[in-house]
Amino acid sequence: MPEVFRVFGFTYYFFSREHEPIHVHVEGAEGYAVYDLSEGSFIRRYAKGIKAGDLRRIESVLFENRDAIIETWKNYFNNRRYGNPENMV
Repeated sequence: MPEVFRVFGFTYYFFSREHEPIHVHVEGAEGYAVYDLSEGSFIRRYAKGIKAGDLRRIESVLFENRDAIIETWKNYFNNRRYGNPENMV
């Protein structure tokens, strides 16, 4: 499970066998959310157990790090597809 980063007590990650569209799972002690990349922005698909203020922080982190998240996704899944063992999980 590739971890993208941890911020404000939340872990942002992908599963190692993901599917399109590009999306990010976010998990903290209190809950879980999933955000899909749609038309250049991350849109909340699902959230449970995360307070409204924390959702705003998460969405701010996603906005500020959009390009890095997309690049991480592309690098990870392209390397897996073409057999780069560095990124195998």
